[in-house]
Amino acid sequence: MSKKINVAILFGGESVEHEVSLQSGRNVALALDPRRYKVRYIGIDKEGSWNEYDSETVLMHIEDPRAICLGPKGSSFHPFDWRGVDVVFPILHGPLGEDGTVQGLLRLADIPFVSADVLGSAIGMDKIIAKRLAKEAGIPTAPWITLSKGEPIDSSTLRYPLFVKPRNGGSSIGISKVSKPSKLSSAIELAFLFSESILLEEAIEGREIQVAIMGDRNPKASLPCEIVPRGEFHTYESKYIDKEGAQFLYPAPLELDETKQVQAVAIELYQTLCCEIFGRVDLFLNKEGEIFFNEINTIPGLTSMSPYSKMWESSGVSYSELIDGLINLTLERHERQKKLVTTFDGVKIP
Repeated sequence: MSKKINVAILFGGESVEHEVSLQSGRNVALALDPRRYKVRYIGIDKEGSWNEYDSETVLMHIEDPRAICLGPKGSSFHPFDWRGVDVVFPILHGPLGEDGTVQGLLRLADIPFVSADVLGSAIGMDKIIAKRLAKEAGIPTAPWITLSKGEPIDSSTLRYPLFVKPRNGGSSIGISKVSKPSKLSSAIELAFLFSESILLEEAIEGREIQVAIMGDRNPKASLPCEIVPRGEFHTYESKYIDKEGAQFLYPAPLELDETKQVQAVAIELYQTLCCEIFGRVDLFLNKEGEIFFNEINTIPGLTSMSPYSKMWESSGVSYSELIDGLINLTLERHERQKKLVTTFDGVKIP
């Protein structure tokens, strides 16, 4: 029998998406075949403390997405001491986890990790940089402006309704849809609670489409999903709390040529934004058939309500097969990186 792969699930974190991370980490752990994998649970609490947790008591209140929390702490864990670990699965959403910080730490520790590398993670978390790169690649985005704290507000170039968003972060936290100027200042104040610079962009009237991507050198796209929110937009509650908050159509009811076009644009964005291993690309499709880039998630949610795994399931890939594939891609990337030359002395040019 071959040796088991030791997987450390790194979850929790200091961001406002802490509870989402706990749900995602639990799902990944349940998907890992115990005949092939040995799992360790490394939790980062809301104060930034790293600890190892027992598999039996790692989480409390798991049935309540609002109350879910880390259980009793085990031993303190040093973030550079990965002895006995073959690969890290960092299920961390938001700043200080999905933005390249943890990825940089793991690169320094020379441990394989299941996510985009440092650059792709940083780009994906920064909505402004991601939109600039998409625009440079010729992929349409909604008209938008940026705003830093203390700057005068001038949204005269934009048409209502608007979305006001923190520059970084995810899960729709801090995001507001504003239908008239009188509501703008409160939405801006909310967004500034989560980020020092924010984004104001026009709402695209159309369909909300998502595509799951997997791979690095030759990425593959899933069948798309269409999300039909029951409220103004797809909020945190409709994503993780209220199972009736949005309708998810797997696969999206698109014509074959539309599906292929959406998949092609999603892969182009994934590569343009330096994403690797896996990611979810969020798009809009307007009435004229134009595709607009919304955002990319380099560590998409993997909870029971998250679209990423369900899109692959509708494409014929089970959750366990998906997690296996992501770990295999990670180990392959690490092997390639280890073969790179790190000193010039003595190198012979072919």
